[in-house]
Amino acid sequence: MPHINKLIDFTVVAYIAREGRVLMVFHKKLEKWLPLGGHIEPDEDPDQALLREIKEESGLEDIEILGTKPELSALGTKFLYAPAFMDIHDISEGHRHVGLIYFARLRSGDPRLSQSEHNEIRWFSASDLGDARYNLLPSIKFYAAQALRQVR
Repeated sequence: MPHINKLIDFTVVAYIAREGRVLMVFHKKLEKWLPLGGHIEPDEDPDQALLREIKEESGLEDIEILGTKPELSALGTKFLYAPAFMDIHDISEGHRHVGLIYFARLRSGDPRLSQSEHNEIRWFSASDLGDARYNLLPSIKFYAAQALRQVR
């Protein structure tokens, strides 16, 4: 999806882990390894965007979001998962993204490649995160390592 706003867009980011590995995709346009995620569309709340992006980018549906939200109902209020972290990062000159970072556990299923967006999809071990050949950004290494700790 193209940028929604001129200066800042809100995005969701999903670090999905299982068996000591975290899922990453090699983004065609950006030519780098990234977690799943994307823009929150104008008609979505963050939970809807998170589940949509995970399904679109990996085909996965049976996941457990590792965030908290009240287990109660209130008329006119939908409680949302709290992100594990939030950040704001540069995308291009004059444009930034606010990232809502979530951790999730894969319950079942195998990811599939979204060929329109990615060249590759793979599970990264903790040692892969530090491997120079993947050239991961420091923030991605940090969040992925945190996700692995949370899912243990």
